[in-house]
Amino acid sequence: MTDAAGLYRTVRLIRRFEERAIELVRDGTIVGGIHPYLGQEAIAAGTCAALRPGDVITSTHRGHGHVLAKGADPARMMAELAGRATGLNRGRGGSMHAADFSLGILGANAIVGAAVPIATGAAWAATRAGLDRVAVTYFGDGAISQGVVLEAFNLAALWRLPVVFVCENNGFATTTRIADAQAGTVTGRAAAFGIPAVTVDATDPQVVLHEARRAVERARSGGGPSLVECVAYRFDAHHTWEHAARPRYRTDAEVAAGMSRDPVEIQGARLDPAERAAVDAEIEDRLEAAVRFAKDSPMPDAAGALEHLYADGLRARAGA
Repeated sequence: MTDAAGLYRTVRLIRRFEERAIELVRDGTIVGGIHPYLGQEAIAAGTCAALRPGDVITSTHRGHGHVLAKGADPARMMAELAGRATGLNRGRGGSMHAADFSLGILGANAIVGAAVPIATGAAWAATRAGLDRVAVTYFGDGAISQGVVLEAFNLAALWRLPVVFVCENNGFATTTRIADAQAGTVTGRAAAFGIPAVTVDATDPQVVLHEARRAVERARSGGGPSLVECVAYRFDAHHTWEHAARPRYRTDAEVAAGMSRDPVEIQGARLDPAERAAVDAEIEDRLEAAVRFAKDSPMPDAAGALEHLYADGLRARAGA
């Protein structure tokens, strides 16, 4: 959905999913923690709303929002985070590797920048096959100088591939300010390869949707790649380990200022209060069911740990 209520439903779903997931980290249901997407919901909502069902995405270590916005079942996603057999990937992918090929979700990727060439390859494959398909790939500001990202820019521009590069610039690469680590600009990287690039206020889902739609239409019409730099602010920790470790790389005043523009509130203000309340109630019911589903689902059988690992179906030796 691309109307105001549809965008609100998506940003609200992502926000509450992440908040419920943090609860499950704290109670031990999710082991190892997560990278919360709080504050960046408008990026996933706006970009995925510009896509068709047959389009594809690749994601990052902070990818729950992208996966949900592309249509993944929140219950199966929550089960995946909890490592359960009913998860999107049978509990084998966890928080940073969720995928659903049936929805065009080619996978999140824990390696910084590594999803970018995968999407570029998917765009190349679609072009070779004559498919009317666009690939969107997400990466953070910390990935903008990775060699593989710049190589993907080069090939996408050279071959005029239908790919949209979405840089989620939340100001920090883990705990390092982007201003202390990046020479030049994000859009300047794209411009060096002749790729049109724009910077948008990614706290507003409708602004993101407008620019994403332009980039997607350009790609689909044969115009080649684009880059959309989405500037937002990460409300929560880089990773939930910060909740215990409490590293001090930004002040409380800075966080409060960053949180003053909240994508959920910005989009929610566009709805009638009664309509917004109805959406909120719907989301709460869905996520309560998702949490129950995850907690009630079984763990994978350890005897099948090597299944799906090798193409030839290799099994462990007896007694292993």
